[in-house]
Order: sequence, then C-alpha cells, then structure tokens
Amino acid sequence: MPSIDSLSSEPLLFSLLFIAAFFVGLSKGGLPAVAMLSVPILSLYLSPLVAAVLLLPIYILSDLVSVWLYRREYSARNIRILIPAGLLGVLIGWATAAFVSDRMVSLLIGVMGIVFCLYTWTKDKSNQTPAQASVPKGLFWGTLSGFTSFVSHAGAPPFQVYTLPQKLPKMVFAGTTTIVFAAVNLAKIIPYSNLHPYSQSTLTVSALLVPVAAVGTIIGKKLIERLSEKWFFLAVQIALFLISLKLVSSNIT
Repeated sequence: MPSIDSLSSEPLLFSLLFIAAFFVGLSKGGLPAVAMLSVPILSLYLSPLVAAVLLLPIYILSDLVSVWLYRREYSARNIRILIPAGLLGVLIGWATAAFVSDRMVSLLIGVMGIVFCLYTWTKDKSNQTPAQASVPKGLFWGTLSGFTSFVSHAGAPPFQVYTLPQKLPKMVFAGTTTIVFAAVNLAKIIPYSNLHPYSQSTLTVSALLVPVAAVGTIIGKKLIERLSEKWFFLAVQIALFLISLKLVSSNIT
C-alpha cells in the first residue's frame, strides 16, 4: 500500500486526495454527511488511520473558514451540550484506540444511520412537533459522535440522529454542525500526533490541499443557501442512508 511519500509517483492517489479534500470542504460548508466519503476514498490507497491523520489539518483549516461563515447562525443550547460530549467521545476514542477496530465502528455507524433514516421516513407524519434539545440524549449522541469522529472522521450520523428531529432551520443546523465539529477536530490534534506523528511530507500534502477544501466550503454554503428547507434535509437524510448502506455492506463481508 503506497505511503504519502510516494505521492509524486501515484497520480491516482493524488487525484483521490483532491476529491477527499473537496468533500471535506463541502461538509464544512454545511453538508456534513459528505465528509464521511473522504476516509473511505483514501483508504483505497492508504491505511484508514493514515488517511484520518492526513485529513485532520485540512479539517481544522477548513473549520476556520466555515466557523467564520456561520458565526451568527447556530443553536447555542445544542453547542453547550454537544461540544463537551464530543470532547469526551474523543477522549474515549483515544483511550480505546488499541482495542476497537475500524470495522466494528464503521458497522455500528452504518446500522445507526440506516435505522434512523427508516424510522424518519416511516413514522407517523401527523405529529410534526420538533424535538427539544435534551441534555441526556445530547450527551449520549454527542459522545458517540466524538468517538466515531475520532476513529474515522465519521461523526455525522450520531450527530444527525440527535439534531435532525429538532427540525432546526437549515442555516442554524449547518452552523451548529460546523462549530461542534470544529471543537472536536481541535481536540484530536494531540491524540492523532501521539498515535501517528506528523511528518514533514504529511504536513506539506495537507497544506497543498487546503485551497481545494476552502473552495469546497464556500460552494457547500452556497448550495445550502439555494436549497429549500425540505430538500436540504431530504438530501442530508438520503446521503446519510446511502453512506450507511455502504458502511454496512463493506463491513459484513
């Protein structure tokens, strides 16, 4: 399996890196489920851990753009609940990294996403009362989101299981997503550096991909601004369902 140091002789890997960085940018623009494709794409050529470590600087630098874009649009109560929970999830992920396999976590994420989408699409639509932000539920799903984000930058499904039933306005939903995961990503710097120290070549590649991610962030926000509330959340749910199916199918064979 090629390493980052062989990038110059691996044009396909170079192309996949650009695609992954663009997906990261789209997610930071407010389309969170899209980023779940980034690590699986790079895992075609790199180990999942190396792929996750490589993408972290891109996530963090993209966060600077996305947090500024959504600096006035977020749910303060959800942030107060989800950020501490997400940080706890990162700590648990770090502590159990040697014992929990990527396959196990990916399968869990996929099952949760499928169950949530099927429940959402089949439940009785006569009661459309939005759910309220809940400390117990937020702590559970936020911790799980931080854990799965640590393992493979795949924190979106647990986060969405908790936030989508609240029917937040689309820009508030996107802003809350951006700010919560910006904090979670910062918390991953030390654990990732401990598990897989950054090399000069890794940081150089990440720096080259930042402009690609920044463009994706801006495009992601423009797409959200032009989508209606109904179609925005349907798109999020469909993306979550398809990615979840892929995670399950690829981890039970």
